[in-house]
Amino acid sequence: MPELPEVETTRAGLAPHVLGRTIHHVLLRRPDLRWPIPAEVPDLLPGRRIEAIRRRAKYLLLDTDAGSALLHLGMSGSLRVLAPDVPVRAHDHVDMTLDSGQVLRFNDPRRFGCLLWQAPGTTHDLLRDLGPEPLDDAFDGDHLFFASRGRRAPIKTFLMDQRTVVGVGNIYAAEALFAAGISPLREAGRVSRARYARLADEVKRILAYAIGRGGTTLRDFISPDGAPGYFEQELSAYGRGGQPCPACGTALRQASVGQRATVWCPRCQR
Repeated sequence: MPELPEVETTRAGLAPHVLGRTIHHVLLRRPDLRWPIPAEVPDLLPGRRIEAIRRRAKYLLLDTDAGSALLHLGMSGSLRVLAPDVPVRAHDHVDMTLDSGQVLRFNDPRRFGCLLWQAPGTTHDLLRDLGPEPLDDAFDGDHLFFASRGRRAPIKTFLMDQRTVVGVGNIYAAEALFAAGISPLREAGRVSRARYARLADEVKRILAYAIGRGGTTLRDFISPDGAPGYFEQELSAYGRGGQPCPACGTALRQASVGQRATVWCPRCQR
């Protein structure tokens, strides 16, 4: 699944092509993705100027004066700006034709993504209970420490809870915990304030670095310009179960935590 750096890479890649552009036409090749596509999308977007393209957690919002198209890439979705004569591929479900003549095309093979609608002055239900953005000042070690008190869940599960902080998925949770020297199996409520301060710093550092490197190339993800991300080759823990720890050489262990594959070093992470 595309994680926060991949979604931010998508936002930044699309912005020069869509900001200030007027949507001439919306073509839906199917009425639903993960959920039905609301009638406001084809009815209200045509004729509207895209005033902003924002990211909240792993969602993208195209803002107009009539409301916002709310998109999620799901497990394998992608958004690209293409010339109008580019042939339609399988799973190209939505086209938004812009006044530049280009087409913003949403492809989603597994249909776990979504295209929904947020009315002006409202917050969509999917966004209402989300935690802080990991790169904002509101997210720090104190936030993690106080939110974790009394929590018995493994810290990796706690860190991936979108009510704790948004956008820290499996890859970056594993990498941040490795960098902070914290076992993903440790109970969230049994981690000290000092260690949470380091963990928050590592989350910020790793996410910012991954954004700068174009995200992480997964089997299903490529950026809007077709270029892969470059962070994958620098992973220390994720996907490396059984391989030597890059810090101490101990074989990395792998287990399932919260139904997600989890890799850690039994020597470096306590």
